[in-house]
Amino acid sequence: MKEEFFHHLWKYKLFEIQELKTVCGQNLQIDKVGEHNTDSGPDFFNAKLQIGDVYWAGNVEIHIHSSDWYLHKHQYDKAYDNVVLHVVYDYDKPVIRSSGEILPTLELKGKFDQKLFLKYDSMMSNLLWIPCQEHFLKINDFIKQAWLERLLFERLERKTNQIRNELLKNNNNWEQTLYFFLARSFGFNINAEPFELLAKSIPYACLLKHKNSLFQIQAILFGQAGFLEADFIDDYPKKLQAEYSFLKSKFNLTPINVHLWKFLRLRPSNFPTIRIAQFACFIYSNQNVFSKILDINSIDQAYSMFDLSAEGYWKTHYSFDLVSKEMDKKMGKKSTDIILINAVIPFLFLYGKVNDEAKFQQLAIDFFEQIDSERNNIVLKWQEMGLLSRSAFQSQSLLELKTQYCNAKKCLTCSIGINILKKDSL
Repeated sequence: MKEEFFHHLWKYKLFEIQELKTVCGQNLQIDKVGEHNTDSGPDFFNAKLQIGDVYWAGNVEIHIHSSDWYLHKHQYDKAYDNVVLHVVYDYDKPVIRSSGEILPTLELKGKFDQKLFLKYDSMMSNLLWIPCQEHFLKINDFIKQAWLERLLFERLERKTNQIRNELLKNNNNWEQTLYFFLARSFGFNINAEPFELLAKSIPYACLLKHKNSLFQIQAILFGQAGFLEADFIDDYPKKLQAEYSFLKSKFNLTPINVHLWKFLRLRPSNFPTIRIAQFACFIYSNQNVFSKILDINSIDQAYSMFDLSAEGYWKTHYSFDLVSKEMDKKMGKKSTDIILINAVIPFLFLYGKVNDEAKFQQLAIDFFEQIDSERNNIVLKWQEMGLLSRSAFQSQSLLELKTQYCNAKKCLTCSIGINILKKDSL
């Protein structure tokens, strides 16, 4: 037995509520179960109950055993002085208030359908891809879709909270903060961390001092990434090396460890050297990038910002000093989609929220609906489960459901799980 299961029973009144009595024999009527509290303090705030002839407004605490009140030291915590009802599975000991009165207690043992607990226990203990896999297809599609819409906003909230934290560190500098998140996005999954370290090693303002020279921007980025510490054969890396030596001294720079970058099992077009070259092109082509993003009115304008390619030396190279077949190193649409999803759209949404400008929030949602669905293992598995994804709006929701709810088995806070665990849901 877990307390969270009994929180669920109480919250949705999934027990016999007719002719309820406390363990002391007083009649109990529940008018309002209260507001579920997931922080410290009693489990439910502001419940409204009638116990005997007295109408109470106060808090409710839930335990497996009534003796858990003492085990958890609630008798010493003033936050529990206004608990008006103790709800337990097993009443093994009375709880005495500081006034000397016995705390009214409701025992739930024998008052709920055991099949409900068996269903919950099965979901918590199985090793299926999602806990509710055996019941999932029986849930109404409207319930699923309504929950997925809410999850997109939860995901946006999580991402924008990360941005808020970085904004605080950067003294509310939106340009610097966006630069940091864009850099991380250019690293995609496998090289996100070293790209993040690269961005933190060189302020955006330093790059803007050389905004008219793509070569100098490249020298700074490749140098700070640690790629210019070798002995080179080709003239291009030698020139970068010489330029970086000057800029390193000018800005008192310290490069990151080159061994942080990952090449293994990556397609050459995804090598960090190519991504850094593309990032340099992006910085050069989109000066004052945050202001430029705020001027976007359509998804086509957003895509045009990333219509760039690693030119010159990189047309015939994927790494320094290693010649390859000539090929255009253009940023692909799928790569651009990932950057828009992880950096541009959350910034638009947060800016609109902070400045009370709904047009930016709506634009962010519109972009999600216009970008193609991501195609990864999680989204494809949901497809097998009958949930199709046609846009990033849907794929982002599905990722949130799997990573934040299913993996953590948070079924009792998931709308789908709640419906499965209601007696009349199936």
